[in-house]
This record gives sequence, C-alpha cells and structure tokens, in this order.
Amino acid sequence: MSRRRKGRDVNGILVIDKPLGVTSNGILQQVKRLYGAAKAGHTGALDPLATGVLPLCFGEATKFSQMMLDSDKAYVTTARLGVRTETGDSEGGVVEEKPVPPLTKEAVEEVLDRFRGEIAQVPSMYSALKHKGRPLYEYAREGIEVERPARPVTIHELTLLELRDQEMDLAFSCTKGTYIRSLVEDIGEALGCGAHVSALRRTMASGYTLSNAHVVGELEAMRERGESLDGLLLAPDSALSMFPETRLGGPPLVSILNGQQVRIEGQVDKGFVRVYGDRGFVGLAEAFPDGEQTLLVPRRLVKGSAGR
Repeated sequence: MSRRRKGRDVNGILVIDKPLGVTSNGILQQVKRLYGAAKAGHTGALDPLATGVLPLCFGEATKFSQMMLDSDKAYVTTARLGVRTETGDSEGGVVEEKPVPPLTKEAVEEVLDRFRGEIAQVPSMYSALKHKGRPLYEYAREGIEVERPARPVTIHELTLLELRDQEMDLAFSCTKGTYIRSLVEDIGEALGCGAHVSALRRTMASGYTLSNAHVVGELEAMRERGESLDGLLLAPDSALSMFPETRLGGPPLVSILNGQQVRIEGQVDKGFVRVYGDRGFVGLAEAFPDGEQTLLVPRRLVKGSAGR
C-alpha cells in the first residue's frame, strides 16, 4: 500500500530573495514547512555565498521546473582582483596573489569584449556537475582533478558597473549552465592578475526578477498574524511566457485532458505551446506543423484548478 503524502495540496510558484549564508535547499525546506506543502522543489541552486532570485515550485508547478532550470539567468557580482582561490569565490583558500596593474575602464572593456557572445567555458571543479555519479566538488575536496571538457555558453550581456583599485562590479545575462565563478576567474586571468567572486546576487531567473521576490521573514510575519500565504503564489504558467499559447474547447480540449494528441486547424510553430481551456491553463503540449494543420501532443498537464 502506498504511503500517504504528508502536507496539503499547494500549487504555484513563489519567488524568494535568498539571503546570504544559507543553502537553497535549506530555504526550500523552511518555506515548504511554512506552507505545510506536500510537494515542493527549487529551480537551480544558489551557493551559500550567493543571494537573490530563487523560484520555488509547489505541487503541479514542479512539472515545469526543468524548463525553468533551462532558462536564462542574470547576475550582479563583485570580483576581487589580484587573488585566486581554490573555489573561485571568497569561501575558498587563497592559492595565488598577484599585484593588480593600473586598469582603466577602456582596458577592462577590451578584455570583457572577449567574453561577450558565445564562449567555451570549462566548469569549475567546485561545481555540482557529476563525474561517475559523484559531483565534481567531492573530487575537488579530496584533491583530485577531473578533466572537464569546455562547454559552449552564451553571455548575452556583460556590463562593467564600477571599477575600483582592487575590485570591479559586473552585471551578466547568460544562458543556463554558465558558471559565474569560472567566468570571473577567466576574466581575472585575461587581466593578468587573477580574480575571484567576493559577492554574487542573482537578479533574474525564469523571467522573474527581484521585484517578484519575497524574503522569508515576510512569510514568517504573515504566519504569526494568521494570514494565508497562498496569495503570494504565482500561477504555474507565469514561468512559461517564452512559449506561445493556444486555446482549445470541445472535443480537442477533452482529448488533450485525457492525454491524447489532437489536430487543430492552422499552423503553430514547432515546439512547446501553452494550452488553455475554458477554466484556464491546462498544460504544455508540443506542436508539430503538418500542412494546414498542427498536431498537438500533450507533454505536461496540470490537474484540476492548479492552472488557474
């Protein structure tokens, strides 16, 4: 007999402004308890050093967490110049120190331009990427270096915000899988002095920004006042605005809800499509143009009123 899941049925997305010094999973478990939710997950961990946008998915919204994980991200970081560390950030031990040459904004911009657009990046040994079933950081802590092939990533925007004697502030917008620590290390190497991340703040993920984010203290205060937290939740489809939408009714809608593919009149571009019915968001389908019609194949459907 299957074990009954503890907690209540909560559906939606909550954007948290993760504080410094705690893990993403620690925040997830704390918020999950505040909601008394049966099912929850996050959409890509932030290191304890990092702060900022951390979308949490509850219930039916967890079906779309992989799409959110695959979305673009944006960050603001402070790079400490002249010092390289084991981990590429201020939590690691110092491995090398070099004098910082006199730098002008023009000289820094010339170096930054090499890192704009599509680049090949070697992931950090302190990343969570797996090798033979173990995360790389476990090998790194044992002093084992694992060969990592370079991977293509795209830096959409790279802006120098401020340049100081020993530090500079940078803003990034990038594709999934970009390691900011590795990027800062590579920029420091190109400047001839080395660098590491001393502060990191995620300002956007899955289309959500800091303007959408709540702090955990706000949630705790609401609970103490006896207020419901459910009104803070965003609908599951709020993270899927990058996909076109189509509306169905009648037999096609019934078929989709039953997990059956349908053909609709008109052409829809190939790829994922948000499907809506008379009661709101139904889920994601994959579209395959076929002549003057489009074949819709259901991929991720939400139950009941979870998509409203």
